[in-house]
Amino acid sequence: MGAPGPGIPRHDAVRAALSSGRARLREQFLAHPNPRRLLRGHTRLIDASLKTLWRESGVTGEAALVAVGGYARREQFPSSDIDVLVLLRDEPSGDARDRLESFVRRLWDAGLEIGHSVRTIEACREEARVDVTVQTTLLESRLLSGSRRLFDRLRAAIAEQLDMPSFFEAKRLEQEQRHAKLQDTAFSLEPNLKEAPGGLRDLHTIKWIAGALGIGASWRELERAGLITPAEARQLARDEALLQVMRIRLHFLAGRREDRIVFDYQTALAGQMGFSGNAVRRAGEQLMQRYYRSAKEVTLLNTILLQNLAARIGASAAVEPRMLNERFEVRGELLSASSEDLFLRSPGTILESFLLMQQHQELRGMTATTLRALWRARSCINADFRRDPCNRMLFLHILQQPRGVVHEFRRMNQYGILGRYLPEFGRIVGQMQHDLFHVYTVDQHILMVLRNLRRFAMPELAHEFPLATQLMSGFSRRWLLYVAALYHDLAKGRGADHSELGATDAGRFCRSHGLAREDTELVQFLVTHHLTLSSVAQKQDTADPEVVRAFAAKVVDERRLIALYLLTVADVRGTSPKVWNAWKAKLLEDLFHATRRLITGGRYEMDTALAETQAEALRLLRLYALSDSVKDRFWAELDTTYFLRHDSQEIAWQTRTLHYRVDSIEPVVKARLAPFGEGLQVMIYTPDRAELFARICGYFERANFNIVEAKIHTTRHRHALDTFLVMGSGDGTHYRDMIALVESGLAEELRSTAPLRAPRRGRVSRRVRHFPVTPMVDLRPDERGISHVLTLVASDRPGLLYGVARILAAHRIDLRTAKINTLGDRGEDVFLVSGDSLRDEKSVLQLEQELLAELQVS
Repeated sequence: MGAPGPGIPRHDAVRAALSSGRARLREQFLAHPNPRRLLRGHTRLIDASLKTLWRESGVTGEAALVAVGGYARREQFPSSDIDVLVLLRDEPSGDARDRLESFVRRLWDAGLEIGHSVRTIEACREEARVDVTVQTTLLESRLLSGSRRLFDRLRAAIAEQLDMPSFFEAKRLEQEQRHAKLQDTAFSLEPNLKEAPGGLRDLHTIKWIAGALGIGASWRELERAGLITPAEARQLARDEALLQVMRIRLHFLAGRREDRIVFDYQTALAGQMGFSGNAVRRAGEQLMQRYYRSAKEVTLLNTILLQNLAARIGASAAVEPRMLNERFEVRGELLSASSEDLFLRSPGTILESFLLMQQHQELRGMTATTLRALWRARSCINADFRRDPCNRMLFLHILQQPRGVVHEFRRMNQYGILGRYLPEFGRIVGQMQHDLFHVYTVDQHILMVLRNLRRFAMPELAHEFPLATQLMSGFSRRWLLYVAALYHDLAKGRGADHSELGATDAGRFCRSHGLAREDTELVQFLVTHHLTLSSVAQKQDTADPEVVRAFAAKVVDERRLIALYLLTVADVRGTSPKVWNAWKAKLLEDLFHATRRLITGGRYEMDTALAETQAEALRLLRLYALSDSVKDRFWAELDTTYFLRHDSQEIAWQTRTLHYRVDSIEPVVKARLAPFGEGLQVMIYTPDRAELFARICGYFERANFNIVEAKIHTTRHRHALDTFLVMGSGDGTHYRDMIALVESGLAEELRSTAPLRAPRRGRVSRRVRHFPVTPMVDLRPDERGISHVLTLVASDRPGLLYGVARILAAHRIDLRTAKINTLGDRGEDVFLVSGDSLRDEKSVLQLEQELLAELQVS
């Protein structure tokens, strides 16, 4: 860059050179779209501008100008921020601070949109220690100008601080958190091609981990290291280039940073990339299907590479394979085919693999070789495969499993299996929906509806949709709802009424899979009328008895009404998180209740299963000579979730104990022998307060009790009503003799205001040492966006729950409900939590990392 002319400020000359250089790069790219050439050319142009202004800055002493982030990788997109670090040996004095501020102003005056920080090496070390994002940017930093010695000291300090297993877990958690914010799908109608699953950030995550490991940051280097095949390396390079081209063109089209493929630019972007519309599909739809296919490939290869990198780092334990059956084995916590050609030799095992994933909850996924084999064998699913009775039975079994339905259907869709088995589903994969409320492609919307129906079946999530959870708890053969969900929108895009066409397809599926006539008719009814309840509730006067009577005539019976209500709520909630609101919920509920009264002649009070539980609790209370009215005050403070999660004996016991102490400010602790099996059942009732859960867990740890189950509940008037099932740590524990000790000791602990005691590290069992469960932390907002659902999976050990409770208390996390479940040496706990820190991404990531560290077997 030459010297400016007489009287021209240096920053004006830089601005002019930068503007002309960017225009030249844009012209070259639009003529010959090579993303690598543009990104590197743009990086060189900015390098020259920054170096010029740095030399003129007057910054003295030992200092360095350092590129970080995408700029450091020489991937500077047209409108992205330019991330730089001003590295200093010491904190700046007043004069040095003035020069730095002047330097930053000149950067902005020159047209450089800078994201900058000013730090010493020690400050960089400290921030990298607590923030994996800062650590990542510093690991890929690049010296622009200034002191090479100071920069080398920074690189050495960051490298010395790097702990690869911890870094890997932090990046994995960061990716999971990012995916969860985008509903774990790339298939939204306006996807973020940088942040969404299958986007550029997923590729960056792999490169960051591989680079930190010393393998390299190119696909060719990963291939040479044996982490991917040559074909996969070429595929990744093609997908990365496509995503880069689309992002570059979006920046040019928008004239600013825009990483979402929004509707405003889809048609223009498609035209620039050579797509043209026809009578069947718009150009924008063709572009988006190409994007979705690329995102699906990136997601699959990201999964394979994370597995292989974990094995290389040692983040996954190397254990001997365990035979599951003659066709499959378990390697660590991953399902593995017995041979790489299993699926080609015996195609029926394709569906069996997904069924095994559901039936063995210790499985976290499939090995890389099995994933590759599945991908290669998907073409084996043909007409003969679909006609095979064994394969039809396997598919029904997958639908009917008590767990893992959504996970495995998503997995089958991701690997191209679902669209092969159901060709009608395959036709709508990646299909756009041009309306004002859907935000997902047709296939992803269908899977979201399936997910919503499954959530209705989980009592721990009853707070989200209480009525739906009540109804689902008493609905027999609920898997029929899942079939209806699969088919309700499957005929979209065929030109005629998709409800009628979908019902025809659904009937064909039901008959070919041997469903009873009654069940087939229910599924067809649901698909045909899946829009009817919503339409009547929102567009007609439901206060008019004739409107309700006409709707009831279509529904006919109560089972159909319940099924249609459940499907409708799941469907509306699955179009977009913004579509559902309290007003819409009330409209649907009002029509449901009015129709139910008409159909049943006004005989119902509430869902049958819930009513039966409450009736049995009242019968048990009468055995103690208590009238039915004693429950009224206590039950008025309890919501649906309580009655769904407690059986009639527990409800009667707690009502009998607490009906005259509803407003007690003193802790009430009652214990009894566990009604079923060994142990003590302990009930705690006390005004809710901070650290309460941790204090209870700490008491049980010190008393050498293992918590094998816990039901945490908060009443409407903010009293904690918690029930724990605990067992002694040794054989021959005399539980009856310990009841009084537990009641007095725990009550005394609950009155205490002393700080929480440090946890003890109990010994783990031999089985856990040899077969550890890989810890898992999953934290994401609930459907209402008010609370978060925290799921923890880990090897059980003494004091584990107390350690978790202390971390939650330290982060000021409020516990609303908890489902503690210990299965042998495996703990699976689900908490409903809230707190201000959950609104901050970095705080959430820090919480997840602390929990993950606590769950590790030491």
